[in-house]
Amino acid sequence: MNVVTSDDSIGVLHNHPMSKQFVVIGYKDGAFSTIPNDFFRDWLDEEAQHGTFHIGRCSGLGVGSIAKYDGNRQKLVIGKNVAGGLRVKFLLNGQHETKSISMTMFSIYGTGIDNPMMPQYDDTIIHNDVWIGDEALFLGGSVVESGCVIGARTVVPPNFRCEPYGIYVGSPARLVRFRFPEKVRERLLELAWWDMPLGWIKANNAAFMADLTADEGRSLEMLAELINAKKNALEAEAQTEPAPVN
Repeated sequence: MNVVTSDDSIGVLHNHPMSKQFVVIGYKDGAFSTIPNDFFRDWLDEEAQHGTFHIGRCSGLGVGSIAKYDGNRQKLVIGKNVAGGLRVKFLLNGQHETKSISMTMFSIYGTGIDNPMMPQYDDTIIHNDVWIGDEALFLGGSVVESGCVIGARTVVPPNFRCEPYGIYVGSPARLVRFRFPEKVRERLLELAWWDMPLGWIKANNAAFMADLTADEGRSLEMLAELINAKKNALEAEAQTEPAPVN
């Protein structure tokens, strides 16, 4: 299994208080992400040996969650600041060909009988700042955009596409409403605050405590101020970086 994360990772924190339940990955600014034990499974419910998993900083999935991999083509991407509940499941493949006479996988019986290749889903991608309720189920190829809420026990169908900052519930998943008005959603996506370190969030913590639904005009002003603060912070960081050695 190929597990990757952000470049600022400092590796696995073996002595972290949550290391009994999770593989805890640390980052330079003190952030960490958590992968539940026994998360990577194959169709025999054994530890998967193939595929790619990407997890962003400050993300974690609850105890009992699994991702089902059966081959190298499967990829699950979890963005930054994603919070998953208990027993969340990602079924990245496992579908059978339905266009032929039989859906049976004859080749597993070792008698020289062939069957059509199993269809494969595209990558499953969960973007940033997503909240996933307990026991939600994701089928392969689904894409959840930033800021979404996926309700408990929601079934996200294959190749499903969510809209940013939407709230989705049910089986199959359906949009029930957006978290914020359209202009606020657009400004939040422009801000992309999840790309900033914890120190910047601490410096602007008051804005993160505000109710963005109370006053749309004031919310837009505040987000514009944050966008400018982010720009200034990145410019200052660029100026302090050492010059490349020729």
